[in-house]
Amino acid sequence: MCLAVPMRIVSIEGSIARCEAMGVQRNVSLTLLDSQEAVEGNYVLVHVGYAIQTITAADAETSWDLFEQIASVLENANA
Repeated sequence: MCLAVPMRIVSIEGSIARCEAMGVQRNVSLTLLDSQEAVEGNYVLVHVGYAIQTITAADAETSWDLFEQIASVLENANA
């Protein structure tokens, strides 16, 4: 199973973007985006350090909400 995490582009230097999601920042390669536009403030799906597609802010928020719900359920199950 593969999981891509939505992240917001904070800055770009060459083909590397500094991205943020839920308080965590990572350097992400933009080389797999081809012709897709990657600019500061946009959102991308990140898989193993590579941005694989751009997404909307609404889609990123929806994913983050679902991740928080899953974490809450798992936390309650382990309590």
